[in-house]
Amino acid sequence: MGDRVAYAMTQGSYAEYAAVPAWKLVKLPDNVDFKLGAAIMLQGMTAHYLTHSTFPLKRGHKALVHAGAGGVGLLLTQVAKKLGATVYATVGSDAKAELAHAAGADETIIYSKLEFESEVKRLAPGGVDVVYDSVGASTFEKSLNCLRPRGYMVLYGHSSGPVAPIDPGVLVAKGSLFFTRPSLVHYATTRDEILSRTSDLFRWMQAGELKFKVDHVFPLAEAAKAHEALAGRRTTGKVVLML
Repeated sequence: MGDRVAYAMTQGSYAEYAAVPAWKLVKLPDNVDFKLGAAIMLQGMTAHYLTHSTFPLKRGHKALVHAGAGGVGLLLTQVAKKLGATVYATVGSDAKAELAHAAGADETIIYSKLEFESEVKRLAPGGVDVVYDSVGASTFEKSLNCLRPRGYMVLYGHSSGPVAPIDPGVLVAKGSLFFTRPSLVHYATTRDEILSRTSDLFRWMQAGELKFKVDHVFPLAEAAKAHEALAGRRTTGKVVLML
């Protein structure tokens, strides 16, 4: 009783009170406030499972990260760099490019100015090892073209709309590619798994090796405005609703 806790993957958080299974709750360290706690549980664990479990990054790997200035994108880039990967990040503006660079991205591609497929092929002529794509419809096909033979297409979101059904033969034609559509719900299935991921994140934060960006805080009563800002791509980092 009285502990400060955070959780993810339980519906009903747009409320003053929530009933959450105890095994999903994580006690927040003293140096982590509620805003950071809200960010670390969903976006932090997503960045963790993508880089450690879905496609475990190692030194020398090359990764294309779409939405590199977004909440997950900034964290994913930082973790990827900790693991020794080279990161190419796509962003929508010069300001967002600066954020992605600050997070450790080796190269940023402003997709409103440059065609990302040709830029990635120029920067990584043999193709990247993995694409982490939360955008979906507008990036999917070109992302496949950026992969090396037997590369991994990791589609973990669809902010631009859902991806059309794909013929598995396309994966063969483009180099025997792997394609997966993961979700945190399947990468945080036990208490041990949740604690393992969050303990890494808390430790990196305490050591100053991982920085969380909470740029936009809205009152719960203005949740609609938060959604409008997200849909209009006017946000970077984490968006948080507070009572």
